[in-house]
Amino acid sequence: MDTDLNKTGCFKRSEHIKHPADIQNLFKKGKKVSIYGAKMFYIENNLSYNRIGFPLPRGYGNAIERNKSKRYSRESYRFFKSHLNTGFDILLLVFPGNDSFLSRCEQFKTLCKKAGLLKE
Repeated sequence: MDTDLNKTGCFKRSEHIKHPADIQNLFKKGKKVSIYGAKMFYIENNLSYNRIGFPLPRGYGNAIERNKSKRYSRESYRFFKSHLNTGFDILLLVFPGNDSFLSRCEQFKTLCKKAGLLKE
């Protein structure tokens, strides 16, 4: 896997899961994989691109910690975006704990491997 940060690409508005109904659908009907500190819900979306959301559980720190956690999640998605299969809606749910960009990238990569979302 190429780790050149200059090739990460952007995170377009169309790639965000915005509607609460879409999020609820993922929680109810989506497949789930989990590791210590994080869970991923995913389902096929019949689109030519992935859509992703980063909800946080209730009680996840203060606003600064929540914003930092979401920023780490968005950047880890951007980092692996070109290595993912397309056509999925994804929710990355992380829990409070040791929060850093490197740990979030490792969590995201592990979850994607378990879900079979990484390209061969």
